[in-house]
Amino acid sequence: MSAQITVHLAGDARSVPEATTAGALFEGRREVVVARVNGELRDLAHVLAEGDAVEPVTMDSEDGLAVLRHSCAHVLAQAVQEVNPSAKLGIGPPIRDGFYYDFDVENPFTPEDLKALEKVMQRIINEGQTFVRREVSDEDALIELAHEPYKCELVGLKSNAADAADGASAEVGEGGLTIYDNLRRDGSRAWGDLCRGPHIPSTKLLGNAFKVMRSAAAYWRGDQANNQLQRVYGTAWPTKEALTEYLNRLAEAEKRDHRKLGAELDLFSFPDEIGSGLPVFHPKGGVLKREMEDYVRRRHIEEGFDYVGTPHISKEGLFHTSGHLPYYADTMFPPMEFEGSDYYLKAMNCPMHNLIYRSRGRSYRDLPMRLFEFGHVYRYEKSGVIHGLTRVRGFAQDDSHSYVTKEQAADEIKHLLEFCLGLFRDFGLEDFYLELSTRDEKNKEKFVGSEEQWTEATTVLEQACLDSGLALVPDPGGAAFYGPKVSVQAKDAIGRTWQLSTIQYDFNQPEGFGLEYQAADGSRQRPVMIHSAKFGSIERFIGVLTEHYAGAFPVWLSPVQALGVPVAEEFTPYLRDVLDRFEAHGIRVELDGSDDRFPKKIRNASKSKVPYILIAGGEDQAAGTISFRYRDGSQENGVAIDDAIAKVRAAIDTKAQV
Repeated sequence: MSAQITVHLAGDARSVPEATTAGALFEGRREVVVARVNGELRDLAHVLAEGDAVEPVTMDSEDGLAVLRHSCAHVLAQAVQEVNPSAKLGIGPPIRDGFYYDFDVENPFTPEDLKALEKVMQRIINEGQTFVRREVSDEDALIELAHEPYKCELVGLKSNAADAADGASAEVGEGGLTIYDNLRRDGSRAWGDLCRGPHIPSTKLLGNAFKVMRSAAAYWRGDQANNQLQRVYGTAWPTKEALTEYLNRLAEAEKRDHRKLGAELDLFSFPDEIGSGLPVFHPKGGVLKREMEDYVRRRHIEEGFDYVGTPHISKEGLFHTSGHLPYYADTMFPPMEFEGSDYYLKAMNCPMHNLIYRSRGRSYRDLPMRLFEFGHVYRYEKSGVIHGLTRVRGFAQDDSHSYVTKEQAADEIKHLLEFCLGLFRDFGLEDFYLELSTRDEKNKEKFVGSEEQWTEATTVLEQACLDSGLALVPDPGGAAFYGPKVSVQAKDAIGRTWQLSTIQYDFNQPEGFGLEYQAADGSRQRPVMIHSAKFGSIERFIGVLTEHYAGAFPVWLSPVQALGVPVAEEFTPYLRDVLDRFEAHGIRVELDGSDDRFPKKIRNASKSKVPYILIAGGEDQAAGTISFRYRDGSQENGVAIDDAIAKVRAAIDTKAQV
């Protein structure tokens, strides 16, 4: 009888022979793709040791999906090099809902190339190749990978993989190096790649639940000074059904794409003449933007904020004082020299608000002091991440800063969180969860502030989140260097999650600016500074709302709330008079006075997604009434004018969706 060891499977002690693998504990369970051994993800081929604690990781879990998708990225890379042996490998990590892999190839991938790659991948998958881990020294890895310059570069950067490039930690990290070989059923090596792993045991598990999606240009390690590579995106799921559901969600998301709807509804555009990431709002988009700004400005004032204004540019010294320079210089536009000084476009409003606070002496009686503005800021986002209104280079933040005593902080955080959630509900969002970002406890030296400050602030934020009754998701290590934060994550109509407001402590700027107040005992104290941006930016929130509503905004936000369509030209004067009465009650109206025939006018009106189409023909004119046509195609005829006005007015006042 072979020697036995004791392992702990899901907490239960189990005696197994020496040299037992993790996979042997889950024989027959196809859904288990890797194991968590003593808290670390391991291949199922990992040999267990005495006392190991083992848990199954299924392919439908977050970790299991990441492993599944990273394994599929390897299959993609294998297929690329099979089709094009000269292709050089970059990085291929799992990402949300899929994976990507970067390649250095002579010519960009075409849609036909991607289809061909998918077929090669399916053949590799059907072969049932196994992923086999092999440890190598740095020296041997550099010899074996001499033909892969990007992989060799990663070997030299392995101890700083997380900072070297997005996704690099999937390839290398602290400790030894490993290469994963893809072996055929006869044991011969088909392919291999530098990788930390783990991987699924066999390509067979990928089945036909994957798809190559698209390609795009990407700079090596995200640096524009480096070579431009070709990034191929793909997705993989546990089942074909899950893949189909995902593709259907993508199709629905495409229909809702705010860039497309913005053009169709004449809301906004992105002129090349102005520059990438710098949108302009057209008259109808301007109405939408103004309604949002007016509402949010009024709500801030109701919640005790004072409205302020600050310039778009400043001398560089201000941003050194705030700590943004030199640390965030790469996200700010280059300086412009003027009168012997360097000026920067501001990327944030907080330094200027600090100057307002510091403009005179403050007492504890002045606190909480809450400052708010629509401050237009500019950030040098890289070209590859700019996306419509949701990632731009110029935007207006609904930015506020609260200056409070330490004793007031807990109530202020609760106040800000309730304020944010109330705003989102007014705009028709109802499904939220909260994310609490804290410092990296292993690298405390990278964060300013005392141990007491971090502990107290984190406790206050966590308690406010718990008191809200919403789900709380921890984000360890996600805090900025100057303080912890809570962010509101909202789900839209098709289940996508958007990060909206953030509530952020700042331990750095009160110190840098020397902010003080006179306490009740006469001593000088530092105020607690709390950043809060409700929507993040007006532009981004407009993009989110456009997609959430698929362009069919609630009545109060709709650029045109009632569109008049006469059945024939002779009824136009009557309809114009009716619309004037609507307009006198604060309802935004428009008249279709085109030469188009009535059916085409109705089709055009439906495409414009206006909440109410007002129709007038002979019977309405004779009776002094109006007819309603709704977004769903239904119709209500012969409505008295006063009743019609009251109906629309009520929908506006109650922020109803129709």
